[in-house]
This record gives sequence, C-alpha cells and structure tokens, in this order.
Amino acid sequence: MHVPDGFIDVPTSLGAGVVAAGAIAVSLKGARRELDDRTAPLAGLVAAFIFAVQMLNFPVAAGTSGHLLGGALAAVLVGPYTGALCIAVVLLVQGLFFADGGLTALGVNVTDMSVVGVGVGYLVFLGLVRILPKTRSAVVVASAVAAFVSVPAAAAAFTGFYAIGATSSVPVGTVLGAMVGVHLLIGLGEAAITAATVASVIGVRPDLVRGARHLQAPLDLRITPTTRPLTPGAFDA
Repeated sequence: MHVPDGFIDVPTSLGAGVVAAGAIAVSLKGARRELDDRTAPLAGLVAAFIFAVQMLNFPVAAGTSGHLLGGALAAVLVGPYTGALCIAVVLLVQGLFFADGGLTALGVNVTDMSVVGVGVGYLVFLGLVRILPKTRSAVVVASAVAAFVSVPAAAAAFTGFYAIGATSSVPVGTVLGAMVGVHLLIGLGEAAITAATVASVIGVRPDLVRGARHLQAPLDLRITPTTRPLTPGAFDA
C-alpha cells in the first residue's frame, strides 16, 4: 500500500500531509496519557515488529503494493495514539532509508495506514469488547476482527486519494477492486498474526496490553488494625 512519488498529484499530497500532521500532533498529546515506564519499551518493540512485517510487500496494481499493516495490533497493545505514532515512524523510516513509499506521498501513506488503519481497527475493537464476554479470549477475537476490517478500510481510503488526485490513467474501479480484493486476503493473514501476538502477550503480561486493561480486577485496599501504642507505665509492677 506504500504510495510512490508522483503517483498522487501535489495538491492532494499536500492536503493529505496537512491531515497527517494534524493527526500526529493529536497522537503526540494522547500518547502522553497512554505511555508509562512499563509500556514505553513495548511501544518500541511494536514499532520494530511492524517495520519487519511491512517490509514484505506484494505487488497490486498501477505501481502500488500490499502488505501487512499492523495498525490494529499496535492500537490494542499500546493504545490508538501511541499506535498511530508507531506506524507513522515506521513509514518515515521506510521512506527515508528504504525508498518504500515516496517522501512526497508520506502524508497519503500516513493518513491511510496510521490514521485510517489504526483508527478503524481500534473503533472496531472497542465496539466488540463492549459486547463480548469480559475474557482474554474475547480480547483476542476482537483484535483479530479489528485487524481484518482495518486492512481493506485503509485500502479503500487510498482509493479515495487516488480518485481525487491520481496521475495514472488506470480506472478508479480497477484500482479499487485490486486494492480491496488483495487486502481482504491480506486482512486474513493480519488477523491471524494479530490474534497470535495479542494472545502471546496477554498470556504472559496481560497488564501490558492496553486493550485488556478492563479485565484487571480493581485493587482491594484493606486497612489492617495496628497495635495500639503502650501507655507509659504499662509494665510497671
């Protein structure tokens, strides 16, 4: 899904850049509430994992490519704001050092994968955990469904940018069919990877999974009676 340079015209790319910049600014503020001493290292691991899986690309149509996104996974593990930042950092590094996605199209890529991918995935996840049983298995199922839905949603968002400012002559319907069709299949793989990853982390350290914090029992603070201080002369004969 990485969009190359020159594939989307300048006005559309600039507009997407403004949207992406605004989303990143909001995410930076929101991430301060999500991160703490325990979850900050996990955010780095999530970004590294997503970077690795996104490097596996599949050609789709008109010079574009498909791959696993990781937006829903990041949102479930570290929260939507931090997850959006993780995806944005991955896209920036890929564009700068690996020519995977054009720098002029960075706003389009960030909006598609970081904003839409993470946002849709997290909203689906939230909706499911509210109606499913309050169990770890339900969190895993919700994360898998969210991952599956988020992938074609991001592909459809890309097609929207293509319809507005494409520099290619490939019909919009062809691109839409190719992008959504391929990413429906990719979504199945993403759902499986997301479910396996969330299940592994929640099985070892459920306290680190932000999407599973509603499962943690509230602390029961009890005040034990203390020994009353001895009065002067208590041991006097």
